[in-house]
Amino acid sequence: MNSNPASLSDTLYGPAGSVYLYSLLIVIIFMTMLVSFRLLVTRRKIGYLSMIIALGLLVIQHIQMIVLAYSGALSPGEEYTSLLLKVLAFVMVNIGIYQLYNATKRRDFILYGFTFALTVCVSITYWSAHRWLVGNEELHTLLRPLGMDLFLFVLIFLCFMLVHPRIGQNGKYQTMLTVYFAAHAIHTVNVYLFDGKQGELRLLELTTPFLFYIVLFLFIVERVIEILQAIYTSSITDDLTKLYNRKYFDARVVQYVKSAVPVSVIFSDIDNFKKLNDTKGHHMGDKVLKQVARILTEETDESGICGRYGGEEMVILVKDPDTDPLELAERIRQRVEKETVVTVSMGCKKWRRRMSPASLIKGADKAMYEAKTTGKNKVVQG
Repeated sequence: MNSNPASLSDTLYGPAGSVYLYSLLIVIIFMTMLVSFRLLVTRRKIGYLSMIIALGLLVIQHIQMIVLAYSGALSPGEEYTSLLLKVLAFVMVNIGIYQLYNATKRRDFILYGFTFALTVCVSITYWSAHRWLVGNEELHTLLRPLGMDLFLFVLIFLCFMLVHPRIGQNGKYQTMLTVYFAAHAIHTVNVYLFDGKQGELRLLELTTPFLFYIVLFLFIVERVIEILQAIYTSSITDDLTKLYNRKYFDARVVQYVKSAVPVSVIFSDIDNFKKLNDTKGHHMGDKVLKQVARILTEETDESGICGRYGGEEMVILVKDPDTDPLELAERIRQRVEKETVVTVSMGCKKWRRRMSPASLIKGADKAMYEAKTTGKNKVVQG
C-alpha cells in the first residue's frame, strides 16, 4: 500500500524526476533551436545566430545537470562551468531578442563586449572573493556561487530597463523575465537558506523554467508570424503611400462584383503632377502623394478600400451602400485643395447589374478623364 506514495515521491524529488524534467527542457530548447536555425537560413539575421548559440549553451548546461542528478555532486570546476554557462546563455538570449528588433550598430558590439568582460570578471569571484569574506570551509563552499547568482539578478533588472522598451512582443518578454526572476529567486532561497534540501522548492526550481522556455518558444514562433505578416502586407500594399496596390485592388473589385454587392469605384488623379515633380523635385512629389493618400484613407475609413493604381492615380472601392460616392469624392477633393499644394480630378461610377469589374473600373476612369479635360479640380459621375 505504501509503494505508490514512495514511488511518486521518488519521481518528484529524486534523481529520476530531475532527469525527466531536464530531458523535457532539452526537447523544448531543441525545438526552439530548430525554428531559430530555419529563420537564420531564410532571414540571415544575426539575432537568430545569437539565439542558437544561447540555446546551445543551455543544452550543454542541462546535460550537465542530468549528470549531476546521477552523480549527486559537482566538482568546483563543474559547478563553475555550469554557472558560467547559465549566465552566458541568459546574456546571449537577451542579446538575440534585442537583435531581432534592432539593427546592430558599433556601439552595440561595444556594449556586448563589455557585458561579456564583466561576466568573466564576476565569475572570478567564484574562486577568490569567498576566501576573504569568510573563514569557514563549509561557508566557502556555500558562498562560492553567490557573486554570480547576484550578478544574474542585476542582469535581469538591466534587461527590464534596457531591452524591454526597445523590442516588440513586450508582454511575452516581460513574462519571460518575470518567470526567470522567479526561478532564480527560488533557486537562491533553496541554496542559501535551506542548503538545497527543501524538496518542494527544488521541485519548483525544476518546473518553473518550463514556463520560461515555452514562452521563449512562443516568442520565436510569434516572430515568424510577424515576418509572414510583413511579407504579405508588402505584397499587397504600395511602399510609398501604404495604400493597396493595383493587383490587390482589382481582386477586391472582382470579389464584390461577383457577389453582386452594390459597390462604387472612385478614380482620382493629381492635377499637374508631372509639372510639380519637374519644378519642385521628386521629394515634393512623394510628399504630396502621401498627403493625398492619407486624406483618402481618413475619408473612406471603414466605408471603402483605397489603392494606388499607378503613378499619381489613386482609387477607392466604396463598399458601404449607404455612402454616396459623389459626396465622398467631393469631400476628398475639397480637403486636398485646402490641405495640400495640389488639386485632384475625380470620377466615380456605381455598379449596375450585369456590369463587369473591368467595366466598372473603366467607367470611373473615363469619368475622371472627363474631369481632367474639362477644367480639372472637379468631380464627375459616370
